[in-house]
Amino acid sequence: MNIMGSFAATLSVIILSGFVNLSAANKDTCDLYAAVGESLTLPFVYNGLTNSHVLRWTHNSTIIFYREKGIMSFGKTKDITATGSLLLKDLQFSSAGNYQADVLNPNGAPARNWTGRLCIMDKVSKPHLTYVCDSKSGAVILNCNVAKPQGLVFSWTLDEKILTSETRQTLSISLAQLKGERFTCSVANKVSTEKSDIVRPSCKSPPPPTVLCFTPKTVVAALAGAAGLILLLLVIIIVLCCLRRRNKTQMRRGDKGELMMLSVQKREPDSNSPEYETMHQAEESPAPSPEPSPKACYESVSQPEGQTQNRLPQPSTAAEGQQPSPVPKPRMKTLQTANV
Repeated sequence: MNIMGSFAATLSVIILSGFVNLSAANKDTCDLYAAVGESLTLPFVYNGLTNSHVLRWTHNSTIIFYREKGIMSFGKTKDITATGSLLLKDLQFSSAGNYQADVLNPNGAPARNWTGRLCIMDKVSKPHLTYVCDSKSGAVILNCNVAKPQGLVFSWTLDEKILTSETRQTLSISLAQLKGERFTCSVANKVSTEKSDIVRPSCKSPPPPTVLCFTPKTVVAALAGAAGLILLLLVIIIVLCCLRRRNKTQMRRGDKGELMMLSVQKREPDSNSPEYETMHQAEESPAPSPEPSPKACYESVSQPEGQTQNRLPQPSTAAEGQQPSPVPKPRMKTLQTANV
């Protein structure tokens, strides 16, 4: 009867463990992490464990330890602690997987069980911190170099103060803010953490900023455009000045002509004024002839009367030598009438 009971209890444990292993296999996350080559004690504790209990450990549904009534069927005694924990040594990637512990009472009833998924990972290597002084961007770029950076967590310290906001593999610091600080970087995974040596970047001061933060090509183009605009403005100003001087010259010539016309008009009195008529009458009237000499009187008396009447009056020498002044046409008629 005892044999049949033990067999039934063992069969029930195996079936139960099969369901547990199936549910554990469907899990994507790991319950435990360990590095290659390390040792690990699986966290199972049963304080009331005795030799009368049945203790069984499986790895991926394969029995790796079995003890019943103090008799070892699988495994070694030194691999089990007093509370039933399993000690794993020199872990390899093949050690990863699902682990399960089952404890049965002497009567075959389940007393306790535990399951967990173990993941094995490589330890991270020590990172090597380097930096580059980028004068173009005005910053120093620090790089935390490490083999196989995939899946690693990066962290940075500035003068032993953790920069909580920086979790990338590179770090950029402005050269203007750089004052001889000490930097370190750390890399970590689920099983290990490594820290780099201290680095103190030494970069030259950033060059003076370009005009209005523009590139040199932009500044040169802007200066060339400004020079061209200034030259164009000078040409326009010179042309306007020349036109203005020309207009002034023409205005001066016009003013001089008007002044000359005014002076001529002032010199020539009004032809209709009485003074003008009196002056011209005086000019047009024949100059008084000189007193006749006795000889002339004798000749005039001795000449026949007929000859005297037939001779036309001769204009005087003074009247012939005098230049006639410009006289309006109506006055010429009067002058002709007076001469006749």
